[in-house]
Amino acid sequence: MGIIVFFMIGCISGFVLFKRACLNKSDEAFVPAYKVSVIIPARNEEHNLPYLLESLKKQTLTPYEIIVVDDFSSDKTSEIACRYGVKLVKNTELPEGWTGKNWAVWNGFMQSSGDVIVFLDADVRLAPRGLEALLKSREECGGVISVVPYHHTEKFYERLSLVPCIMGIFAFTSPFEQRSNHKSLYGSCIVATREDYERINGHQSVRGEVMDDMTLGKRFSQEGINVQNFIGHGLVSFRMYPKGIKSEIQGFSKGAVLGMVNLSLPTVMLIAVWAVGLLLSGVMAPLLLLTNHPWLYPFLLGYIMFTLQILYLVKYTGNYGIIIPLLHFISFMFFILVMAYSVYQVSFRGCVAWKGRQINVRSRKSL
Repeated sequence: MGIIVFFMIGCISGFVLFKRACLNKSDEAFVPAYKVSVIIPARNEEHNLPYLLESLKKQTLTPYEIIVVDDFSSDKTSEIACRYGVKLVKNTELPEGWTGKNWAVWNGFMQSSGDVIVFLDADVRLAPRGLEALLKSREECGGVISVVPYHHTEKFYERLSLVPCIMGIFAFTSPFEQRSNHKSLYGSCIVATREDYERINGHQSVRGEVMDDMTLGKRFSQEGINVQNFIGHGLVSFRMYPKGIKSEIQGFSKGAVLGMVNLSLPTVMLIAVWAVGLLLSGVMAPLLLLTNHPWLYPFLLGYIMFTLQILYLVKYTGNYGIIIPLLHFISFMFFILVMAYSVYQVSFRGCVAWKGRQINVRSRKSL
């Protein structure tokens, strides 16, 4: 009976952490009385960039300018940007104390002239009303907003990210984070006014941070600027790692440990309870099924409860097919691998690898 109660508490923890915070999807006409700049930092993004630029061409609201910052790409990133007729900025030599992405974003901002800035990672894709929804939602909330995009997957290895992505949504929609005075932002999609961004000195204020988005959100919060996070279901999506499982492991492990230590204790505790319940039911139920053990039924019930919950959460998380949501313990094994590699990089190597660069984390404040 006790294990069933624990599984119930685990499932409840997941529902407490998840908030269906969707962007404004109204069809009401919206014509902003200000200029909008879209800034896209890009390093070797020839696979992703065409999808984003194509989606920007199809927007119901046309931005004043689109700026692609080529961060020393060795592929056709610059050629693609030129082909789409957007403003191309070549990143200059990385100064001491800066991470590559922060320097690229800052250079893009320095070349922009919009009153509202939309920062998009190159792997993001917007539905035709996506930009309009972002601007409407920011105006309703005031301050700065960010979006956890819906994860578009095409290959099996990409779907292994189910559990890490659900936990990522928990981290940004948790009521404890929403009520926090030090809210984080999700870096793939951020919208802020130029005035607010300049007030905190933008990415220059987080120039050396690996978790620049989370720290940036805290900078806004400290200045009394409202920070609000949404999920991108139906409007904002991304395909994070089309190049293979190696880049997927590097991408998730880059911020796994550093991101966790930035969360409030109640959020971490609820995620831990949910994760333990998911792991126990996901691993033990199949094992007990093979032996017909008397404890099979409580663990099987737990497995069914968590599976139904995941099938609900997947609607807002990404297109993960049916196999991984049903056999979610496979994704949990991937999560354990990511966490182990992240701990190894942060605690033993003192640096994380990303896009051909080694980023030192020993001196980061987030540690």
